Amino acid sequence: MSGHSKWATTKHKKAVIDAKRGKLFAKLIKNIEVAARTGGADPEGNPTLFDAIQKAKKSSVPNKNIDSAVKRGAGLEAGGADYETIMYEGYGPNGVAVLIECLTDNRNRAASDVRVAMTRNGGSMADPGSVSYLFNRKGVVIVPKGDDGLSEDDVLAAVLEAGAEEVNDLGENFEVISEATDLVEVRTALVDAGIDYESADNSFLPSVQVPLEEEGARKIFKLIDALEDSDDVQNVFANFDVDDDIMAKVDA
Repeated sequence: MSGHSKWATTKHKKAVIDAKRGKLFAKLIKNIEVAARTGGADPEGNPTLFDAIQKAKKSSVPNKNIDSAVKRGAGLEAGGADYETIMYEGYGPNGVAVLIECLTDNRNRAASDVRVAMTRNGGSMADPGSVSYLFNRKGVVIVPKGDDGLSEDDVLAAVLEAGAEEVNDLGENFEVISEATDLVEVRTALVDAGIDYESADNSFLPSVQVPLEEEGARKIFKLIDALEDSDDVQNVFANFDVDDDIMAKVDA
């Protein structure tokens, strides 16, 4: 899920330890398969695969699972599926715009799962293009602060010439925003500067945000959880904004 960045960070930490760990692993493995099928099995020559593998490793996916996914995707091992990416658009409670990115081998199943999750949790489907114009595709790199005194200026200095547009302080992490086409250069610049990063993804960031109070926040998070419970849903992007004090109440 990606909407309010701090919520995304919180969700990431929880996902590693909660009961949905197996489901998270499956989605990360699927990303690896698709990246290997599209760009080949060599991570050095396939930046998308490299980032997919790094994200899986950061989430503690076993190396043998990662290796098998690469082989299946590249056709070196049997069992790979023919996945396609589908974007669905809709509105959640309080008029929050929602983009749902699916990676599926069954278009009908994916559409049904998304529609059921939306209608049962106060959401509604929307026509293609009616929501997506509210989002911009960007590269997003999450950098943990760690214990070595890493500052916002340190991160900015490392990524500025690589095409980074801004660096945001999220509390325990820094968020580096760039054009989607500059993502590889930005994360490479961080590595060259000796700065570790948590994840590097192309994401959809909202151009306009809807502020939510506690009740509205709980409703939209419930909807997002229901959507993400589908095996076919890879990412959910939404244009909500929640203040830190409300986020703390919801997170508790």
